[in-house]
Amino acid sequence: MATAPKGNYNAEQIQVLEGLDPVRKRPGMYIGSTGSQGLHHLVWEVVDNAIDEAMAGYATRIEVALLADGGCRVSDNGRGIPVDEHPQYKGKSAAEIVLTVLHAGGKFGGGGYKVSGGLHGVGVSVVNALSKRLDLEVRREGNVYRQSFAAVTKGGKVLPGVPQGPIKNTGKAGRAGNGTTITFWPDADVFDEIEFRAATVLERLQVMAFLNRGVAIAFFDERPNHKQELTYCYDGGISDFVKHLNHSKEPLFKDIGYFTASEPEGDVEVAWQWNTGYYEGLHTFANGISTTEGGMHAEGFKRALTNATNRYAKERNLLKGKDASLQGDDVREGLTAIVSVKLTDPQFEGQTKTKLGNTEIRSMVERLTNERFGRWLEEHPNPSKAIVAKAATAARARNAAKAAKELTRRKSALEGVGMPDKLADCSQRGSEGTELFVVEGNSAGGSARDARDPKTQAILPLRGKVLNVERATLEKILANAEIQSLVAAIGGGIGKDFDVSKVRYDKIIIMSDADVDGGHIRTLLITFFFRQMFPLVEAGRLYVAQPPLYSVEISGKKQYIADDASRSRVIDEHPKKQLSFARFKGLGEMDYPELRETCMNPATRTLVQIDLDQASICDEILGVLMGDDVESRRQWIQRNAKDVRFLDI
Repeated sequence: MATAPKGNYNAEQIQVLEGLDPVRKRPGMYIGSTGSQGLHHLVWEVVDNAIDEAMAGYATRIEVALLADGGCRVSDNGRGIPVDEHPQYKGKSAAEIVLTVLHAGGKFGGGGYKVSGGLHGVGVSVVNALSKRLDLEVRREGNVYRQSFAAVTKGGKVLPGVPQGPIKNTGKAGRAGNGTTITFWPDADVFDEIEFRAATVLERLQVMAFLNRGVAIAFFDERPNHKQELTYCYDGGISDFVKHLNHSKEPLFKDIGYFTASEPEGDVEVAWQWNTGYYEGLHTFANGISTTEGGMHAEGFKRALTNATNRYAKERNLLKGKDASLQGDDVREGLTAIVSVKLTDPQFEGQTKTKLGNTEIRSMVERLTNERFGRWLEEHPNPSKAIVAKAATAARARNAAKAAKELTRRKSALEGVGMPDKLADCSQRGSEGTELFVVEGNSAGGSARDARDPKTQAILPLRGKVLNVERATLEKILANAEIQSLVAAIGGGIGKDFDVSKVRYDKIIIMSDADVDGGHIRTLLITFFFRQMFPLVEAGRLYVAQPPLYSVEISGKKQYIADDASRSRVIDEHPKKQLSFARFKGLGEMDYPELRETCMNPATRTLVQIDLDQASICDEILGVLMGDDVESRRQWIQRNAKDVRFLDI
């Protein structure tokens, strides 16, 4: 039995973290992480304060600037933080207390704000605690007041957010009017990186402009090589938001549904429109804060949406047989909706405020949605029938998905029960170290069988181009013979029922021709895995084996050339040699030693990777999703950064 280490445990070991020390000690508790997410959370905290002024009816313009020296400046034309002496802290202004004391603010029901996002009173003080410097400017009652704060090292210990003197009246505000400007520089000793991403900031600011009808939010990037200016202002509010989200999609109908209501529990605003796609886009907000994990307002809306749609469909006899009752997922397929609530005492789960817990809001949203959405269905018969028809199709696809589970049954790798006839399985029991090569064409499959290690490598040839799943219903996907073979061979199921722990192979490797058609097939397959077996990609188990387009003999040694650009480079590197290139028309033109050397060698594979922090998606995938319009691709990335995880090949 191990002996416990000796040491004293007494009053001296009990530490008291004072001031802003708790934030500095455990920043993840307040901003989620010290990576890119946490860095940008500092911006959100300051912007949210400006938005609170807008929701209170005082601010009409907010400006956010990324400075050339790495700082960030947020300014609003609201009332300005109070600068008079705080009654509990003699000699210190209220503004200084807000910036240096946790849980200090004007949002605890004291009459300063009816609704706000900053209910904990730690937002801007956290920004101060995690910055190497913060400058405050307050324009109030015709005067300009300034104060600076900085991280100071004293006795080997960092003291965060230390005032560099009292707040001072520096002169008249003139035409500037009232407002607050906060400029801060994140501390490199706290964060893994301190460079802001303009695209990340712009996306958040645009959402805030949608949620606050008529408020102008301006963005300035003053960094070298990043110069840009942009202002968002939407008179249509969240209706414009829905229109924006559906811009690249095909709407199921022209109308955008909308209602707003104010009750003692709070205010609710909802907008919706369906598109012909298959993915749900429900975005919820509470007091301007994006509740990415949903909460009570999301639950109330979903429940009412399902009930109202079923009620309408049954009253008009639009559902028959197996479609007698629609589930929530059926109704929300292709839905784009915004649910925004404002309440006096929001109960978020944690400082990062990603989930709303107010049960009274669930009841309010459910009741109002039942009433108002139900009325909208009555008043818009053609869109309503289209919604029901789409949901009924989704219900049929859901039933078909249950049958698809039968495709994944298997007793062992040797027995191959229910496996496709064309699968050349490996002999090893268990998945560890095994590989499934998904190969383009039967002829290539034959060569690959000869080139493989039969103990650990399995070959599944597919005929022609697989179905583009981005543009097909699940029902159509499951009816496709090639996809049936793929699902059966891999195991684990498909779509929402996919279980990565049941996948039969350690690695799945896509192997297609080196030409344009092969690239398209590879893209279609990656899109399939991305949409229907995403946990497999997320686990780092999907690979691409890139075959060469040419071979050439140089100084008696055969070399393989990936593409035309590489061929030109080889010619330039050997100007005095007469090189003879052999072009492979496809994998079927390669003999099994060539395949083994170039495609089935682990050193030649490329992992299909995911970067959750990087809002980029490989060009090939975007070509499938969006076509060739570069501007549409850029806008699609910006709109879907939160909803879609991205691939980088």
